[in-house]
Amino acid sequence: MGWKNDLRNCIEDVSELAGLPIASEPEFCGLRAVTERFPMRIPQYYRNLINWSDPDDPIRRMCVPSMDELESSGSFDTSGEERNTKQTGLQHKYTQTALILSTNICAMYCRHCFRKRMVGLSEAELSRQLDEAVDYVRSHPEITNVLISGGDSLMMPDSLIRRYLEAFTEIESLHLIRFGSRIPVVLPQRIDDGLISVFREFSDRKQIYLVTQFNHPRELSEESVASVRRFIDVGVQVRNQTVLLRGVNDSPAVMGELLQGLTATGIVPYYIFQCRPVRGVRERFQIPLEKGIRVVDGAKEMQSGIGKSVRYVMSHPKGKIEMIGMIESGETVFKFHQSADESDSARIFTRVLDADSRWLDDNLDPY
Repeated sequence: MGWKNDLRNCIEDVSELAGLPIASEPEFCGLRAVTERFPMRIPQYYRNLINWSDPDDPIRRMCVPSMDELESSGSFDTSGEERNTKQTGLQHKYTQTALILSTNICAMYCRHCFRKRMVGLSEAELSRQLDEAVDYVRSHPEITNVLISGGDSLMMPDSLIRRYLEAFTEIESLHLIRFGSRIPVVLPQRIDDGLISVFREFSDRKQIYLVTQFNHPRELSEESVASVRRFIDVGVQVRNQTVLLRGVNDSPAVMGELLQGLTATGIVPYYIFQCRPVRGVRERFQIPLEKGIRVVDGAKEMQSGIGKSVRYVMSHPKGKIEMIGMIESGETVFKFHQSADESDSARIFTRVLDADSRWLDDNLDPY
């Protein structure tokens, strides 16, 4: 019950921020309007990571609302999730992968979330029919892995996580099962004996991966590192997908320190994602692609081989596109790392970016 009590004590109302150096009294009214649209939830654990005397604190930036979130530019579905939804809560964009939205609940509502459209809403878009999801995967043997996401997949009760693992470990065509979760980052207390015993029970039946999202070195606290190592100890491999965020990790030194901390913990850096042009996120967190390439290249220079394996990508409607780097002609080289259309498979192309290009449109032109 410990972590559930922690969850009940989360900060969920802007009035609970009163007395902290967040905003002037009139600005609290504006922040309330933001949270009415995009709910706030900050666990006390994560709140204690914030340096409240620093108005530009990166941890604070990821969890405390901002008036920038009411900015209307951008889209709520930037990677084509709606068009790839095959049944309620199940997406099948890439041939080998099924994405299952297991819940819309998170321990913390990150301000850079690319599924802001779902936060705090009903479960209409989510898979409440596990049997239907299992039937879909079983009837599509080309699917070799499932990614159980959300929301945050580890916010499900242990009994439901067990049901997912029981069902999917029995499907022979599946090579591995992935859980996407920021729980080790924002509420490591959730990683208790009961949850670990569930993963221990099934890790011998099928390879299980935990995909985390550490975005800043200070998130690698003693508690979060210990929670990750509990998974590693029972045979669960841990990978990290970082989001490149303005004011959080958009310098080579910070990103490099994060990658070093991850590999030292036993977490393999997997992707660094370009922040998506999501409405309420784009203006506050996105940085230009040219700058992103410089940040990632600079961070990689600080790494050994494991840290250098990370890829800088964008999750685009056409697929997962890697930003490889800039060449002497002034063009930027891109490559499809995964593609929704087989004709794009492994395709390399170049584009000329201007100083503020932050994304590619549906024709792959920069904007």
